[in-house]
Order: sequence, then structure tokens, then C-alpha cells
Amino acid sequence: MNDLNISGGNRPVVAIAGRPNVGKSTLFNRIIKSRKAITDPTPGVTRDPVEGVTEINGKEIKFIDTGGYKLDQEALDDLVVARSLEIVKQADLVILMLDLKETTPEDELFIEKMRPFSEKLILAVNKVDGPEKEDQIWNYYSLGFDKVYPVSASHGYGYSELLDAVYDRLKDFEGSEEADDTSSDINLAILGKPNTGKSTLTNQLTKSKSSIVSDIPGTTRDIVEGYFSYKKKTFKVLDTAGIRRKNKVNENVEYYSVNRAIKSIDDSDVVLLMIDSIEGLSDQDKKIANLIVRKGKGVIIVLNKWDLQEKVPNAFEAVSDRVRFLFPILSFAPIVPLSAMKNEGIGELLDTVIKVHHQLGKRVETSTLNSHLKDWVEENEPPRGKKGRFKIKYMTQVSAEPVKFLIFVNNKKSFPESYLRYILRMIRTDFGFPSIPINMELRGN
Repeated sequence: MNDLNISGGNRPVVAIAGRPNVGKSTLFNRIIKSRKAITDPTPGVTRDPVEGVTEINGKEIKFIDTGGYKLDQEALDDLVVARSLEIVKQADLVILMLDLKETTPEDELFIEKMRPFSEKLILAVNKVDGPEKEDQIWNYYSLGFDKVYPVSASHGYGYSELLDAVYDRLKDFEGSEEADDTSSDINLAILGKPNTGKSTLTNQLTKSKSSIVSDIPGTTRDIVEGYFSYKKKTFKVLDTAGIRRKNKVNENVEYYSVNRAIKSIDDSDVVLLMIDSIEGLSDQDKKIANLIVRKGKGVIIVLNKWDLQEKVPNAFEAVSDRVRFLFPILSFAPIVPLSAMKNEGIGELLDTVIKVHHQLGKRVETSTLNSHLKDWVEENEPPRGKKGRFKIKYMTQVSAEPVKFLIFVNNKKSFPESYLRYILRMIRTDFGFPSIPINMELRGN
């Protein structure tokens, strides 16, 4: 696997760096005009790099919010720091952020580590809320910078001047011949409980180390985006925070992480529901499945760590049967075993993604649909009710992605569920929708 690659192609890349809690994520969100990075008073919230593209004076620029540099490292901090320093090394320009209130030993050590990159550094001192505080920044000139930019990431003071400085340094940037194309044919979201291998799979797919991988549950907090190509299609993949039961989410940061993971369903075409094949399914997996189906997204059940399964005959069939039994709402969803760590089964997974995505985009002409409906009714008539036989007058497909059908009936209130299941089964069989959620809405009296 390749090392971290942050190339922006024909876009210059700007990294925002500094110790924890100086306002990097707040500035990043202001620049890209979106609350993409989680902001919280807790130091060290950002771990994985968060990327976004914005336009300054007509020029597209890619910004990266990095994890904070910490002096007293523990747990994941060494991975976060190493990742941040690698991004700084590769970036075309670096906004080095300090806090007006104090300069700490972490700041001083980080500045020393930045000296080799002095030609591409811009120093921004944050929490300067107005002109009356600007006279407090004079001390920062002693650090050896020709220009210091006072800003308030929260309130926007000095923000325009800082962006003008970024533009002036990058306006002649030409970049590489290969464009950083952030358009995609298929959008994937990877969801599941903590520690099921979501970040490992993301890194395998993107052939990078964009997501930090650790045995510590809850490593991923922000949504990490990546792009890759397979069989002439471009994929965008969203690595999300692990989703735990609500009563176990007791930190503000984790609350925001989980909420963003859930909202990533809206931004996806197909969701990869990652399950640890050794630990098995949980009630939380079922809740995630319900959300996916309700939104009409494609879903693939990914049985990760399959290489650790006991080698017995028909193991996959046995596990699949159990999944179907516990997940009746996902009776249609393909199940794919893989080992993200060993890069096994990923080709089959992506082939399945393409198949599911194709089904999501299919449409059936109303005339063709009702011609088949006539045959289905002749083969298996609807049952009788208290007021006579139930009838389906006609059907129409009203949307793809998500796939939805309107069914006009003579008795909407008591129309039998069993017959609707029959109609759903025939739609899947006759029109090639075996592997996606299908919404059917009744209309009538």
C-alpha cells in the first residue's frame, strides 16, 4: 500500500496545522463553508485529515484540516502527529495556527519542526476578535516571520486578508497534469460498529493511508473521504465513525461523530454495512440496517475478518443463513465475505457494488409494468375481503435511486400485506431488482 498521498492534482493543497485547540477545524469549516470538521473544546478532536475544496478569486484550492501536534503523546497521538507532519511535508502551502492567549512548549517545538518548510508557511494567530487586540500580536514577529495574520476563526475577523494571502502565494500554481477529479460515479459509505475494519477497508480501496487504523475503538471521528477507480468507474468512499448504542455514547465528540456517520447515508448510493464475522451481529447493526432501508439506499452486508473464521465446510452458507434470520429487513441484501487486512475478497465486493448501483438506477415503463401486473393477477388473484375482492387498478414507478412504486388499489386501509409481498417478489423477479430495497406506496380509498 502506498503512503499517504494528498495531491490535489491541478489544485494547490493548503494544510492547516498547529497544536490541539487553536481553532484549526473552526477555520477549516469557515473556509470551505461547511461544518465538515468536528469542532469541540476537547483538545485533539481531529485525528484523520479532513479535506475540502473551495474557490478563492476564481481559483479552486484544496484545504486539509490536520490533527493537532501534541508534546505529551498517548494512545493514538503518535499516529495523529506522524500523519500531520506528513501532510505538512507534502502540502503546497501551510497555515500555521497559534493562539493569541498563549504560546506553549508544544507551539515552540512544532514551530521548530516547521523551520525546514519556512518558504511555504503562513503564520495565523487566532482568537483576535477585533482591531483592539491586534497590538497583542507584535510578540509573534519574534518567531521570525515577515508577516503575521491576526484572525478570529469563530467570528471571521481578518479572514479575508488571510485568504488573500493564500491566493497571492498560490495564484501561479500550475499543478500536475493529472487532475484531482472529485466527481464520482458511485458514492460508498462504510458503516458499522467500532473496530469492524472500516478504516482498513477504506485504506485498501484508496491504496493509501488516509484513515488512521488502530485497535482502539472509536479511532475515526470525522468523515474521511477517498477516491479510487475500478472497472472504468470512479468511486467516492466515506469512512465513518463506529456507531455504538445510544446509551454508550457519552461524549459530545462521539455524539457528533455518530450523527455525521448516520448522515453519510444520505450522501451515499450504496452502504457497506461492516460486520465483524467473528463477533457476529448486534442490535445496533439492525438499527443501522433499518435506517439504510428507510432511505432507500443500496446495502451490502460485509462479513469482515473472514480469514479468521474456522475452516469448516459450508461456513459461509451457515453464517449467511443466520444473517438472513436475524436481518429479515435485509433479506434482499447481498452478503460478501472478505478480509480487509489481507486485501482478500475486495474485487468481489466491488463487483457487487456495481451490480447493486445498476439496479438502483433502473426504471420500468408504466405500460410494461401494468402488462406484467395483469399477468401476475391472472396467475394469483388478490384475496376477498368483507366488501368483495381486493383489486390493484394500476402501478407506476415514480423514482429511481431510491426505487419507489405507487400502487393504486380499491381498499388502501385493509389491503393484505401478503399480496403486497407477492407483488414485490414479482417486481424483483421480472424486472431485475433482486438486491436493493424497494418502496411501495398504496394510493386509493
